Amino acid sequence: MTDSSVQDRLDDVLRTIADAARLANRKSDEVTLIAVSKTHPAEAIVPLIEAGQRAFGENRVQEAAAKWPELKARYTDVRLHLVGQLQSNKAEEAAELFDVIHSVDRSSLIQALARAAGKSGRRADCFLQVNLAEEAQKGGCSVAEIPGLLDEAREAGLPIIGLMCIPPADLEPAPWFALLAEHGRRHHLPALSMGMTADYPTAVMIGATHVRIGTALFGQRSKAA
Repeated sequence: MTDSSVQDRLDDVLRTIADAARLANRKSDEVTLIAVSKTHPAEAIVPLIEAGQRAFGENRVQEAAAKWPELKARYTDVRLHLVGQLQSNKAEEAAELFDVIHSVDRSSLIQALARAAGKSGRRADCFLQVNLAEEAQKGGCSVAEIPGLLDEAREAGLPIIGLMCIPPADLEPAPWFALLAEHGRRHHLPALSMGMTADYPTAVMIGATHVRIGTALFGQRSKAA
């Protein structure tokens, strides 16, 4: 039985996406809602799956490996997205577990993921994460590095389907979303992973194809996590 509060939260987010898309003359089905389930146990995830949600995001390979293989075996049409930073030495495990990786940002990771794909035969779709504001504490490549990394990924056979960003927390996000969209157009990358609980309507209006929503779907996560 689907928890009505879970269904209500999911419906609210989907309605907000649809409203924002309509304002931008877009279709809501152009936007993939990723439910960010990091720090939440399987028993909190199942009700959302039962309510119809099929794309989920995790920040850490180790945490995802502890809970998702069983869930994916049970719900075979769920797609799992890695939305957090990825160490090159975890690339093989990530390639086996995730369907989409949003945080490709350096040459060593491109090579590690390409090797992992060759081994496993699973080739995850990837986003190039761009650190638009060049914040030292965040992952992501610089704008200047985008062309070289795209060339390298192409040569390695790693599918880069779009760009991802996390705007500075203390600034209005719209200009950063618009900047990412401009770089996407410039490099012929149609997919844009941008927008979280606090700003996803804005992201959708500016062209987001993937929004990463945690709090609005799951509530506040544990401070201990």
